[in-house]
Amino acid sequence: MTDRQNKAPIYEALQRFKRMRVVPFDVPGHKRGRGNQELTDFLGQDCMDADVNSMKPLDNLCHPVSVIKEAEDIAAEAFGASNAFFMVGGTTSAVQSMIMYACKSGEKIIMPRNVHRSAINALILTGAVPVYVNPDVNNQLGIALGMSVEQVEAAIRENPDAKAIMVNNPTYYGICSDLKRITELAHAHNMLVLVDEAHGTHFYFGENFPITAMAAGADCASVSMHKSGGSLTQSSFLLLGPNVNADYMRQVINLTQTTSASYLLLSSLDISRKRLALNGKEIFSKTVEMAEYARQEINSIGGYYAYSSELINGDSIYAFDVSKLSVYTLPVGLAGIEVYDLLRDEYDIQIEFGDIGNILAYISVGDRKRDIERLISALAEIRRRFGKSGSELMTQEYISPIVSETPRRAFYAEKESLPIDESAGRICSEFVMCYPPGIPILAPGELITPEIIEYIKYAKEKGCQMTGTEDIDLNRLNVLK
Repeated sequence: MTDRQNKAPIYEALQRFKRMRVVPFDVPGHKRGRGNQELTDFLGQDCMDADVNSMKPLDNLCHPVSVIKEAEDIAAEAFGASNAFFMVGGTTSAVQSMIMYACKSGEKIIMPRNVHRSAINALILTGAVPVYVNPDVNNQLGIALGMSVEQVEAAIRENPDAKAIMVNNPTYYGICSDLKRITELAHAHNMLVLVDEAHGTHFYFGENFPITAMAAGADCASVSMHKSGGSLTQSSFLLLGPNVNADYMRQVINLTQTTSASYLLLSSLDISRKRLALNGKEIFSKTVEMAEYARQEINSIGGYYAYSSELINGDSIYAFDVSKLSVYTLPVGLAGIEVYDLLRDEYDIQIEFGDIGNILAYISVGDRKRDIERLISALAEIRRRFGKSGSELMTQEYISPIVSETPRRAFYAEKESLPIDESAGRICSEFVMCYPPGIPILAPGELITPEIIEYIKYAKEKGCQMTGTEDIDLNRLNVLK
């Protein structure tokens, strides 16, 4: 890292602009907060002063030539990338830009089926055709794992015309694939490697974490700086390797990204990158220490299983992100979503998500030891107060889909609405998912089976937040006519 990492060009430009006391006859119409006092009282004057329009002293995200360009160059250096783009549409927008860059309508992309909905949305937008590698499943935990190298090799052999391979690394649960080997395989067959690294920001700045996408030689990576990196929600980076045309990528990004980029988001990326570049090793060392302590204490409660690198098998679990606090809850007789709800409703603790069998407590730069202690105590008390026999709990979480139509064709096809119990054997034309984590149970173009219907009804009954369907209560599903 060079001395440039001490700089935060966008933040510094905003500070200079603030001192100029410019009279605003441009948007936003709140005019530094004067036009919306209640909002100013809520967010603070400093925040409203920084919510400004693109202009010459502050550059323009659509076509940066000064402070934003300099900030992107410094970020690229920090991440070991050839280029970095500031993204204000979240990692969703970064994932979609990667796929739109790599694939045109009708072209194939190899990807795991347990991708985030943003990747399948990109297939609807582009008309690209997915070749799904169904991930291995840990049957005890009921979770999808990483991509097996053998499965990727088979997909490449069967689809030599595919344009790209997409990898989730790490998964929401902290599981990593053999990213370097997959990248080497893809490049040997002239395919691009796109990595959804939404949950891996800390890999770039901490020590002893799994390999990063850029270090593995991947072509693109989408990085949720707002997750483990401390920036504001909705702010992310898109990183490029040396063989990606950055000028064309900017054109692709500009197809969907706003022309009114928020300087609150941009400056938060700038300041957070600086902080991690200068202090990341220390920050993430403490994060891992807290996660390891919590894991040890939760496992000593009994019943719960906070898993870690002991799961590594050298392939579909090639590495594990030890900063992730993923906990299997079924042995205490409670679904993950039930523990999630109890923590919030009974103990005022908001964790990241609960699904059928697991919870994830997200530990990052802002946590304190006393908060960890409170979580551990609450889990112990939940087991004592609410624990029961787990014999009636569903264990299977990930169900491999049967793909009958491309996402784009299914989404735009003629459709009809059926009661969910009458939809078995039909092809779904919409998404069904628990959010978070936002991995589809059903995606457009997939066959609805009795097993999937049972799973959806069980997840609803247990209190999962179901999203994606036109019927907001999920009593009906849209299917192809």
